[in-house]
Amino acid sequence: MGKRFFWTALSGLMTAAAHAAPPAPLPAQQMDWQPWGDSAPQGALCSGRYVEPGYQLRAGDTPRQIRTDSAEAAYGDDGGTILSGEVALRRGETQLESPRVRVNAERDRAFAEGPTAVRNPGLLVRGGDASMALDSDAAQIDDAHYVVHDQRLRGDAVELQRLADGRYRLDDASFTTCEPGNRLWRMVGSDVTLDREEGFGTATNARLEMGDVPVFYWPWVRFPIDDRRQSGFLWPTLGFSGDGFDYTQPYYLNLAPNYDATLSPRWMSEHGAMLGGEFRYLFGSDQGTVEGAYLASDRGGKSDNPNDPDDAFEDEARWYIDYQHAGRFSSQLDYQLAYGAASDGRYFDDFGRNFAEQDTDHLDRLARTTYRGDTWRLDARVQGYQKLDYPLDEDDKPFYRLPSLSADARWSQDNGFYQEWNSNATYFWRNLDGVDSQGFWTDEETGNRRRIPEREAANGSRVHLTPALGWRADPSWGFLEPRAQLWQSSYQLDYGNRQTDRDEDPSLVAPVLSMDSGLIFERDTTIFGTDWRQTLEPRLYYAYVPERDQSDFPDFDTSERAVSWGQLWSPYRFSGADRLGDVNKLSYGATTRFLEDATGRERLSLSVGQSSYFSNRNIDMNGDPDTLPDRERNYQDWYNATRDRSPVITQLEWQMTERWRSRYSWFYDPDRSMTEKASAYVQYQDPAGHVLNLGYNWQLEGFQPQDDAEDRLGYNREDYDVSFAYQATPSLDLIGRFLYDNTNDRALEQLAGVQFNDCCSAVQLVWREWVEDNDTANTIDDDYTDRGLFLRFVFKGLGGVGQEADSYFEEAIPGYRATSF
Repeated sequence: MGKRFFWTALSGLMTAAAHAAPPAPLPAQQMDWQPWGDSAPQGALCSGRYVEPGYQLRAGDTPRQIRTDSAEAAYGDDGGTILSGEVALRRGETQLESPRVRVNAERDRAFAEGPTAVRNPGLLVRGGDASMALDSDAAQIDDAHYVVHDQRLRGDAVELQRLADGRYRLDDASFTTCEPGNRLWRMVGSDVTLDREEGFGTATNARLEMGDVPVFYWPWVRFPIDDRRQSGFLWPTLGFSGDGFDYTQPYYLNLAPNYDATLSPRWMSEHGAMLGGEFRYLFGSDQGTVEGAYLASDRGGKSDNPNDPDDAFEDEARWYIDYQHAGRFSSQLDYQLAYGAASDGRYFDDFGRNFAEQDTDHLDRLARTTYRGDTWRLDARVQGYQKLDYPLDEDDKPFYRLPSLSADARWSQDNGFYQEWNSNATYFWRNLDGVDSQGFWTDEETGNRRRIPEREAANGSRVHLTPALGWRADPSWGFLEPRAQLWQSSYQLDYGNRQTDRDEDPSLVAPVLSMDSGLIFERDTTIFGTDWRQTLEPRLYYAYVPERDQSDFPDFDTSERAVSWGQLWSPYRFSGADRLGDVNKLSYGATTRFLEDATGRERLSLSVGQSSYFSNRNIDMNGDPDTLPDRERNYQDWYNATRDRSPVITQLEWQMTERWRSRYSWFYDPDRSMTEKASAYVQYQDPAGHVLNLGYNWQLEGFQPQDDAEDRLGYNREDYDVSFAYQATPSLDLIGRFLYDNTNDRALEQLAGVQFNDCCSAVQLVWREWVEDNDTANTIDDDYTDRGLFLRFVFKGLGGVGQEADSYFEEAIPGYRATSF
């Protein structure tokens, strides 16, 4: 993967071997097929179904007893018995039907003249002359035509034998799950064995035909005949592009009911031979997967990213491993393990992971156990991840938590008082190679020098305590909640060889005080002849956090929060525990809701709110209370720190009808008479499966705060998003998406696809083109376009070929639910 043009398809491999020649199929009505007619259920993909009739004869008193019914019966010269005239013979669960049956003198075998029919539970075989053992399950039928009702499996054979062990052996045979009269596909083999007990079949000199055209050949093949897992080759994946050829041939190993594996040899003309694999297991409440791939020596190859050099990994080993495990010791105590690693940060860019080529920007490393009790929640973990950037700068390396221990608890009293205990102790570590005593690091590839900020240069431990005391009254007409929290952080830091005057044992103690209150008014009203219950819910919130010097504090896991509706009612300006933002604000707002009086269902919700600040917000990521952001170089940050009021935030959610709903938000700054952020979203969702999404988004440059300049949006962002899924017929779906960047006059993503799904097969064909931003939001100069073509076949009852992309379609087109093939 990782190619600009990529698709998967069947290989048209032909063979010079003699073709097997099964007999022509019988008419559908002779094979228990019943058309739906006018009674077809909604969404039916087949024009009918197989209906198994009852037995003509009741079972014998013992499994070996034989019952017969015929118009005439006579003894033959050899002592046998001759039955004629619509004969039915039953032994156990096997029934033979024929116009004439001869039973030998030993009474251990019956010989039937065609046309014959043999029935077993879920199976019908029709054909010419037949013989059946009366002391075992063995039988033989010439010119056979068979149907397995539950699996909708049918086929034809020159000869069909039912072996004594219950298996079926067919000579010059075919099988398909297509309904009678449909020749879209069938499997044909010279020697076919079906094992219904085990759920698989085998065939020699086998070929897959589409129509009358052979498209794939196997000297020997093993295939499933029901939903049970079976070892064997899976369908190959092929890719072609202007740069080369890519072929993967998976082999599935059904090792045990609770674990399995898949081996995936892969050949890429640009890179060479790779071996991939996956192992899955389930043991009681524990389950996990291990996947990975290894390429011994890369041939080099062209990079899809024009900003990266080609042949960067020539003659180097390329690999990745990803292990995930989750388990439970008890109902309250569980654990999780994860370890991921890759040879380099460009591995998934070059070799891909799925059709959508969604970013695999990191691989987790985690060992965690968590206890969840009625009062206490305890968590112990060691955690980190490998960041997959190419090249990876030293200052972008993540911190590891070695370890992190948390203990949280809550107690509540009937009088409304509650107490909380929240605590965490963590040791943060990362290895910075090649950083000098002044904090400078030189990129060997480019020669560029970068300086790591002092707040990111230390390793060390942090103990963070936030106990709280509060009281909440919430009668039906409103609520009141005063809350006091004590914020305490202390560090022990090690700067290594870095020369610094920063305190290596800084600490902070500060109160976090808040008062939240609200009222709820209700009234009954009638609008356009419909009864409604309307609420009006004013809310008032005050928060105070004093200013504390944090200029010597590190930055292990903290980032600044953007203004949002939820942020109006929060005392915290930062996520993480390394910064406590100073706050002295009063937030006010109101929400009105319209509820259907009959059902209480909310149809419309409108909220408007704002914060007023009584002082500047001096604490930023630098932690210095005596300085503000530079007004000339970073006006938006300076304005956010000194403004007297937040933007007015308006939110609207409207369920217009059972099928139409919408959502709007608007962040408006009345002091500058400008919009800082706006979005609108409308969705239509039909029970038949149709979905339409219309979206609009506007965001002011600098609205979303970022620690790194390259992650900061460098322009006002305005984009439009249209996506849809349309079920033209029960068998035909159309999907599409168009995401347009109006600011830069470019399409960020284009997606168009068609999906056909009928009784015995399915096809997905999707084209996608998208823009990669190269992890630099501040500029579009290094963005580049990638594209792909996706093709997937599914032969129901036989398997499928092509990449699974349904999860991406559901993410790209909200409300769409992928068809289950």
